[in-house]
Amino acid sequence: MPRRRTRSEPESVDEFGLDDRSGLSRRFADLVPATLARRGVAVSVDTDQRVYERDDPVEITVEFENRLPVPIAVPTPKRRLWGWTVDGDLEASDERRYTRSDPSTFDFRGGERKRVSVVWNGRLERTDGLHESVVPEPGEYEITAFVATHPETYQPSDSTTVRLR
Repeated sequence: MPRRRTRSEPESVDEFGLDDRSGLSRRFADLVPATLARRGVAVSVDTDQRVYERDDPVEITVEFENRLPVPIAVPTPKRRLWGWTVDGDLEASDERRYTRSDPSTFDFRGGERKRVSVVWNGRLERTDGLHESVVPEPGEYEITAFVATHPETYQPSDSTTVRLR
């Protein structure tokens, strides 16, 4: 059963009483193997509607949950911790994205949920030849959210489909 937080405890204290600012939580997370940490994260993605008019903005909500009761640190090969795609194009663009090559970690307290909202403007960015913003054809489009782990390892992700008419 989770501990009750007292008034004197900071907001960053998890259910085990570990204060993230002390570094103890981080040291504990380092004890969890990366393979277990990756599999401990659940990703869910949803949109505010299922059907949109072409060129309408799409609100995307992504939730990451540490399903483990202990702190974890999910390693990422670059600075990007997570991302989203539309039909496989990162952030709905075929433009090459550059992210610093410095490895990073996506850190979670035990049982922590992180929620992020982004808006896809309803257009696809195309760079072959001229750079242009294209209104997609009517049809179904798959939106995927993922933790940016190394491509050759398990990558927590989830997808949903929207229809443009």
